[in-house]
Amino acid sequence: MSSPRCHNDRVDEGAGLAGFRRYTWWAVPGTVLCVLVVAYGTWALDGDVPLWARAPVVPALAVHAVAAVVLLGGSMAERAPGSRPRAGWIVTACLAAAVLAVPPLARHNYGLWAVAPAVTVAIVAAGLPAVPGRRWLIGAAVAFALLPGGAVSLAAGDGELAYAALFPAFLTAFTVWTVLGPLWAWRIAGRLDRARRLEAELAVKDERLRFASDLHDIQGHHLQVIALKAELASRLAEADPPRAAAEMREIRQLCADALRDTRAVVQGIRRTTLDDEIANATRVLAAAGIDARMSLEPAAREGQLGDPARGLLGLVMREATTNVLRHSQARTAEVDYRRVDDRVRLRIANDGAVTRPDSADGTGLRGLAERLRGAGGELTWERADGDRFTVTATLPVQGAAE
Repeated sequence: MSSPRCHNDRVDEGAGLAGFRRYTWWAVPGTVLCVLVVAYGTWALDGDVPLWARAPVVPALAVHAVAAVVLLGGSMAERAPGSRPRAGWIVTACLAAAVLAVPPLARHNYGLWAVAPAVTVAIVAAGLPAVPGRRWLIGAAVAFALLPGGAVSLAAGDGELAYAALFPAFLTAFTVWTVLGPLWAWRIAGRLDRARRLEAELAVKDERLRFASDLHDIQGHHLQVIALKAELASRLAEADPPRAAAEMREIRQLCADALRDTRAVVQGIRRTTLDDEIANATRVLAAAGIDARMSLEPAAREGQLGDPARGLLGLVMREATTNVLRHSQARTAEVDYRRVDDRVRLRIANDGAVTRPDSADGTGLRGLAERLRGAGGELTWERADGDRFTVTATLPVQGAAE
């Protein structure tokens, strides 16, 4: 069984992040090490520099290089929000940078002394979790970089005040920009990858919710009709056995239909059609002793909507019919389907509402309302005149298929 770490590595490989990580690692710490080694190695090998100035450079360079690699590696790793870089390594890097800065500054080498401090500022800034703190650190470091070289130049009177003050400040700003840029890109890529994984998880959850909604629509309707017909058959068992037997045969057929529709949902191939649901509602309501009055405008039924939109209206028709059977004592029901301007409207009303059908759960009318809104339509329901309950669904004619 694979470990989570191995799984994450495979995901990173698939997203191209492993290669990007390797590139960032070699680009940022590798560049920093090359700059430090070339700059201070040249100084350490220069025979014109006194031994007292060269001697501390080699050990300080080694310590600073190790601290830089450790701190940059920590900046690239995923840390918990609010976590801070290790203080011990920061202190070590700062002390090593000071040792590397003093001898060149004492020798009036204004271009070299600021290299290690600039790298240290960039590394510490990369490890800070908050952007404001990072900006304050960088601004203060750039401002401070003006002082040491300027002070030494003024004291020596060598006439290089502008260069001695401005170049270290420019070097600090440029080094910070060079180091933070790739690290910022790496962090953005990491956040995008986490967002991609979250999107995939949400897609799976949405599909589960869709499946649950479809299953609710199918099983709720079929079971309600089966319960109704079973009750009717039990009442007719003694008074009218032939009709009771007919009802039982219909129950058996309904059970077979429910099983077939459930399998179709599992396979993802089931389609609900408005015409079938209207015809089914007529039969079911008549069997329940409800006078169902249908007003179906031919112009609205002749290919005005695509199959997905007609499927949505079919689900509304099914849910409304189930609610009439479950939540009402209706004597009459009315179904009106017509085109109104650039929209088609399906309205189902009954005169015997007892309870609110949307109070039981959120998988019925509320779930359908969300799906219709996603298709550019609207689903509303209201109770008026005491016991009259009306469900109205509308969808735009143009673009509803998409």
